[in-house]
Amino acid sequence: MHSPRTPHLPDSYVRVRGAREHNLQGVDVDIPRDVLTVFTGVSGSGKSSLAFGTIYAEAQRRYFESVAPYARRLIHQVGAPKVGEITGLPPAVSLQQRRSTPTSRSSVGTVTNLSNSLRMLFSRAGDYPPGAARLDSDAFSPNTAAGACPECHGLGRVHRTTEESLVPDPSLSIREGAIAAWPGAWQGKNLRDILDTLGHDVDRPWRELPADEREWILFTDEQPVVTVHPIRDADRIQRPYQGTYMSARRYVMKTFSDTKSPTLRAKAERFLTSTPCPVCGGSRLRAESLAVTVAGRTIADLAALPLAELTGTLNGTSEAARVLTEDLDSRIAPILELGLGYLSLDRATPTLSAGELQRLRLATQLRSGLFGVVYVLDEPSAGLHPVDTRALLTVLDRLKSAGNSAFVVEHHLDVMRGADWLVDVGPQAGEHGGRVLYSGPVAGLAAVKESATARFLFDRSPTPAREVRSPRGELKVGPVTRHNLRDVTADFPLGVFTAVTGVSGSGKSTLIGEITEELPGVGRLVSVDQKPIGRTPRSNLATYTGLFDVVRKVFAATDEARQRGYGVGRFSFNVAGGRCETCQGEGFVSVELLFLPSTYAPCPDCGGARYNPETLQVTYRGRNIAQVLDLTVESAAAFFADTDTPAVSRSLTALLDVGLGYLHLGQPATELSGGEAQRIKLASELQRGRRGHTLYLLDEPTTGLHPADVEVLLRQLHGLVDVGHTVVVVEHDMAVVAGADWVIDMGPGGGEEGGRIVAAGPPRNVAQVSGSATAPYLASALA
Repeated sequence: MHSPRTPHLPDSYVRVRGAREHNLQGVDVDIPRDVLTVFTGVSGSGKSSLAFGTIYAEAQRRYFESVAPYARRLIHQVGAPKVGEITGLPPAVSLQQRRSTPTSRSSVGTVTNLSNSLRMLFSRAGDYPPGAARLDSDAFSPNTAAGACPECHGLGRVHRTTEESLVPDPSLSIREGAIAAWPGAWQGKNLRDILDTLGHDVDRPWRELPADEREWILFTDEQPVVTVHPIRDADRIQRPYQGTYMSARRYVMKTFSDTKSPTLRAKAERFLTSTPCPVCGGSRLRAESLAVTVAGRTIADLAALPLAELTGTLNGTSEAARVLTEDLDSRIAPILELGLGYLSLDRATPTLSAGELQRLRLATQLRSGLFGVVYVLDEPSAGLHPVDTRALLTVLDRLKSAGNSAFVVEHHLDVMRGADWLVDVGPQAGEHGGRVLYSGPVAGLAAVKESATARFLFDRSPTPAREVRSPRGELKVGPVTRHNLRDVTADFPLGVFTAVTGVSGSGKSTLIGEITEELPGVGRLVSVDQKPIGRTPRSNLATYTGLFDVVRKVFAATDEARQRGYGVGRFSFNVAGGRCETCQGEGFVSVELLFLPSTYAPCPDCGGARYNPETLQVTYRGRNIAQVLDLTVESAAAFFADTDTPAVSRSLTALLDVGLGYLHLGQPATELSGGEAQRIKLASELQRGRRGHTLYLLDEPTTGLHPADVEVLLRQLHGLVDVGHTVVVVEHDMAVVAGADWVIDMGPGGGEEGGRIVAAGPPRNVAQVSGSATAPYLASALA
């Protein structure tokens, strides 16, 4: 008789051994599965390198390996994460705050797949006009040939040129540049010479030319070819040439539709007026699709409603539609739960913040019904008002109770407190971080003296009260009627620190977007947003701050560079000469994957150094240019400390002052978070000499910042106010709001329920206002 075998119990921990990705120092850590684990630590400590760069990257590598033999070859190119081994790792889904730019055709409806469900409802259960044929669900999408309005091709707007847009100053003659839309330099001169040859008066003021002549010059589709005899300049002989005429409209339209250059496209766009399509009225659909209704409304009407309102509208529909409306309701419920009920299905994805987009994708995952998966999330609380953070924790709890693990990289103290397990990485950033200081239940972190997180998580001592500054005047904004703001007027005090608060979608960004340099009292305006500092890996910290120009000059001035005849250009990785030609100075080559998004692998020739071997032979104080670009801001400050390069020192000091000492000089812009990009812009601004009164506008400057880094940033911002400037921030972090001089609270809700000023005054007064969603949280921060 055999004794019954004990079934093998799977290990309930993900065990990481010897992780060395980025700054991780051979990290060993065990993390339980099926719980909510939060990774904490100061910015740059290595927590993302552990959660995304190691754990998620390894899960992805295993997926590649299991898929197809051809994918295994690619793994050698893409490279595996630097880790000894990881055991107990289930499949993983990553929800990062993507910084890629979605297309204008992508919307809330397409991201959440709700558009598909709504189109199905119209196709199957819509009210059709008598005698009309049933339409396929494709006919209700503006992104298909079957549904798109034929006039605007489903974009909802048409781009047109007008005489006013093409000729802004009609007092000029054509020779003086009246047609502003034409190209500059020789190309523009050619077009003027061709007009002259065709017999048009190029020296008369534009407004004095006959109307039919002006019409032809700007709008004709004809392209006559003439022989031009240029007027001879004394210093050069110019030969006759065959010139083809192109009207201003044709040039603008051609540039706008064909150019690959964002700069040229933006220039062309300045001469176009964008108006709602006259055929579909901006609804993007063809007439047959708009003739079908549900609950008396077209699909365009329903797509424009806030999601919170959409569910109510659909509930009264017919019995035939019931199954489809219930499906829609169940898909919308988690979106409402995450505080995004103010969004509509037709809201374009590029207008959403990174946090909104990530929460939409999180809501979609809740419906997917996966279990046994590790969800790796990147700061899901970014851009969330404290009232919505509660809902986020409920949603993460639901993922967990469905049998999944949630690994969350997070700085928000309430999310940390709601965790089952904490992994604290540190103690500091860059090379002073990369160790796991603690891994265990939340309460145990209190005993870890080295942890920067513990001080904020467990310190209950009240914040020392700050003396509220007195304003030196005020800035009147409004009345504003835009998005959900209706005739709103606000007074911003000058010479103090103002925080604008309110739930997501309450109208904060819309309000501060109305502050312009033209308003009396502003002086100089510096708006520091979270848009990327560059869209390609060629743009980096050193190029953006101007630091790279000085570093290249330093290398070009070395004896070795002079002997070899290397100028400043030799040390640029953006032009031929010094760069590695295999990767064209990118340091990476793109690896195409047949069934997955293409990915990047280090260049096989330069290994990521970006330069060719000859350029790398030139050294300055023992380091070549690639090694200098690999220094962190902090190490670079020490490296250049006793050299005669004041511009470098000024730039590095400004970056250290905003808490970015851990970033590498050559770190590609594509790897920086929105918060880091914003602080780089702030540092670039701080290193310039101060001139007169400046108003600084910052949209959520603490996004992605550990409370210890928030302190560093606030020191800088309050310092600006102390020397006489004005700072206005949109902010959800109550510790920042509590330290402000003035608070403007928007609300009370989001979307249609917001758009009003609920309270304005010093923090202590706003904390007592009933009906404000912010007040209770501000009160507890002040207590």
